[in-house]
Amino acid sequence: MTTPFRSAADLIARIPVDRFLVLLVATVALAAWLPAEGVGAVLADKAVVGAVAALFFLYGARLAPEAIWNGLSNWRLQALVFASTYVLFPLIGIAVSFAVRGHLPQDVVTGLLFLCLLPSTVQSSIAFTSIARGNVPAALCSASLSNMLGVVLTPILVSQLLPAATGGFSLKALEDIALQILLPFVAGQVVRPWIADWLKRHPVLTSVVDRGSVLVVVYAAFSAGMVAGIWQQMSVPGLAAILGISLAVLALVILATTLASRALSFPIEDEIAVVFCGSKKSMAGGIPMATILFPGHAVGLIVLPLMLFHQAQLFVCATMARRYARRDAEAALRELPA
Repeated sequence: MTTPFRSAADLIARIPVDRFLVLLVATVALAAWLPAEGVGAVLADKAVVGAVAALFFLYGARLAPEAIWNGLSNWRLQALVFASTYVLFPLIGIAVSFAVRGHLPQDVVTGLLFLCLLPSTVQSSIAFTSIARGNVPAALCSASLSNMLGVVLTPILVSQLLPAATGGFSLKALEDIALQILLPFVAGQVVRPWIADWLKRHPVLTSVVDRGSVLVVVYAAFSAGMVAGIWQQMSVPGLAAILGISLAVLALVILATTLASRALSFPIEDEIAVVFCGSKKSMAGGIPMATILFPGHAVGLIVLPLMLFHQAQLFVCATMARRYARRDAEAALRELPA
């Protein structure tokens, strides 16, 4: 007989653990215990610039233009994912920011709207679509296109919807985006024919740069917040409220994309791609963008909703992917002859 202890242990063992989240929490703890100040802060800022440039260089080197153009033939699917990412999400973000204004710190309110303006993820969107036995080529196209367009669309949306937080879309902001994001991304696309295969053979390098750049940015951002004393504005109920809002936004978008896919009579494989690509937001791209678009001392609180949303989407979508896959397997069993 299985003991309650063993049952509980098995249950805990099955909970998906995001090791990257553990590193993020450790990085935040390090920033709280030993924040970068003085010369350290200057070095941290320089490290952020280099990390962001390296990140978007690898994005450019890894994203194949051919896969994007091939996937565009399914224009209804691509249009629905685009509408979810850059129309539905921003509208929800505007509504949420108005609803919570005055109840949460202004930088957190800004972060909630900023979260809704970001592009979709690439890796997790494709991974969950594959687990759920969905349309992987379409997911690759949607996620890649979302990231490529997000390099330009997200800063434009931020400048229009959050002018007070960013000081408007100044020439300096445009220059920073061009030098730290667009230029490395284009450079990656240019050299892609020569290094793409090498990068595929060395996935550890891209993983280290991908995640390491985010950790560097998080450390610098939370250090600046500690030095400025902004974390005194947050409380445990406030963190719980942000997590609850993140889950509500995620649930609303998943419901909307699911209903829209079925209303348009998409096959189940396309529905899966739409749901997983249209409901994600990229922390790997969002945190570096935040360091360019917002004042340094405010970045820590601004990216907090994104960090919580990131973990929420991993848990929720991992559960959904397994349910989609199980339903597909059960349908296949029903078709077997008796």
